[in-house]
Amino acid sequence: MALLEIDALRIEFPTRDGVFVAVDGVSLSLQPGEILGLVGESGAGKSTVGSAVIGLLPAPGHIAGGRIHLSGTRIDTLPDPERKALRGRRIGMIFQDPQTALNPLETVGAQLVETIRVHLPLGRAEARTRAADLMTAVGIPDPQTRLDQYPHQFSGGLRQRAVIALALAAGPDVIIADEPTTALDVSIQAQILALLKDLCAQRRMGMLLITHDMGVIAGTTDRVAILHHGRLVEEGPTAEVLGRPRHPYTRSLVAAVPRTDLRLARFPVPGSSASDAGAARRIDLSTHWLGQGSSRAARGAGETGVTGKTGETGKTGETGETPLLEVDAVSLDFAARARLFGRRGASITAVRSVSLRIAPGESYGLVGESGSGKSTLARLIAGLHRPDTGRIRLAGEDLHAPRSRPAQLALQRQMQMIFQDPYSSLNGRMRVRDIIAEPIRFHRLAASGAETDRIVDDLLDHVGLGAAAGRRFPHSFSGGQRQRISIARALASRPRFLICDEPTSALDVSIQAQILNLLKDLQAELGLTLLFISHNLAVVRQMCDRVGVLRQGELCEEGPVDQIFSRPQHAYTQHLLSLMPPLTLLARPETLTGPE
Repeated sequence: MALLEIDALRIEFPTRDGVFVAVDGVSLSLQPGEILGLVGESGAGKSTVGSAVIGLLPAPGHIAGGRIHLSGTRIDTLPDPERKALRGRRIGMIFQDPQTALNPLETVGAQLVETIRVHLPLGRAEARTRAADLMTAVGIPDPQTRLDQYPHQFSGGLRQRAVIALALAAGPDVIIADEPTTALDVSIQAQILALLKDLCAQRRMGMLLITHDMGVIAGTTDRVAILHHGRLVEEGPTAEVLGRPRHPYTRSLVAAVPRTDLRLARFPVPGSSASDAGAARRIDLSTHWLGQGSSRAARGAGETGVTGKTGETGKTGETGETPLLEVDAVSLDFAARARLFGRRGASITAVRSVSLRIAPGESYGLVGESGSGKSTLARLIAGLHRPDTGRIRLAGEDLHAPRSRPAQLALQRQMQMIFQDPYSSLNGRMRVRDIIAEPIRFHRLAASGAETDRIVDDLLDHVGLGAAAGRRFPHSFSGGQRQRISIARALASRPRFLICDEPTSALDVSIQAQILNLLKDLQAELGLTLLFISHNLAVVRQMCDRVGVLRQGELCEEGPVDQIFSRPQHAYTQHLLSLMPPLTLLARPETLTGPE
């Protein structure tokens, strides 16, 4: 008998425009000790299936057809009190964001004890002992101390382990893990996935693993089910589905996964080529508004302070070109907050004596674990932090040298940043047209309001959204569309240098392919220079010319991307690459084109 059985499940959401069918006729089964992967793009219905199993469908969604059985007992028709009793006791849930899954006002121990006592007949002391044992089981060190700490005192990896301990608190039969490693770097991701596999094997739990990461699926699951627009299009053993996919959508999904063993000129976009149509449009930089940025900089070098000369600096080691960006022996310490009675703890070194060069038109990747200093270095380069020691030069000009405000703004305008989270990086109270127009108005790059409107329309069209998108607010767009808006806003100041800080980490494989293709196209058209920061090593392999590896604030290795991935020299780089989810199960791209 299957531990969990879903039969012809149909889930509907009534809307003002009619009934939206989120899940249509999905049938799945889960055996004890098995890990079943549920894969698909955003909106495919993955999380909706998980919510239906645990009884947490958001209103007005409801199960309109089908059945859900747990150990042979139908649970989708149980009264609310009985369904509630199953949550935590028979079915546990691991959420994507541990920061929001934990109560910041209570200690982790208090939350564990409360969950244990709700479901099990234990006293407070016994529950605390069980909580400490759970912490040990999920790999949290010094559990007696950690029980009395708050979530903010845990690192991201430890917080996720605490969420796993909460899911295990009452010894459930089934665990639903909804994107449990999306926000984690490759090292912590490997630890969490190994922990989940061990727990399933030891406790004979069944796990429904919901993710858009094919690497996670390949290295963790026993079987995989592919959802597309709410329907199950393919299911089977993981090696068979990923290695010999039959359905056209599955084939396109596998083809879009970034690889580390070969480089692709473009990423295939699952399902449709229309979403990637922006790649076909080309512009003539000699006449286009976007092409005026570099020429204006050259003509106005005397008044802006951007000379384009390297002065005493040399050439980049790999290309022989004069570098556009030079980072020389940059360090930054963060002072610890004052303790009780005004005493300060030791300062934290975020970046230690880092030096690098990036040539014009180059893509430079920066990789490392969480806390290695990647984002801090990006903020230093962007001018959001001032280094304690060392210098940062753009086109030969020291970013922090004294100069007039107009000259400083002209220099800063040539460097823009694309942030990780497209949801929080856009002002939700502004229309998209005004968001993109803001840097144009601030830097006075257009002669009139009408010209500004024409530029905004052109930028929206060029990133594949269309001019009509400018009338809407950010909340009406998907994650991938919001990231396109962020790219259009970054281009609005006509930069030469883009800092991309985890620009696709929150996106599924299809939207990721679209955004990465867009960045490749824009770089080729506009001659942009990119600093690409990511914990997804496969994406860095595809996007970058050279790579730098950061560890504890130090640049431990640097070199051409092929060399770093095939012949890493530093032990830490070798360790980092060894932690990548295995993609050997995936079918080769050349086998995925054409009919089956």
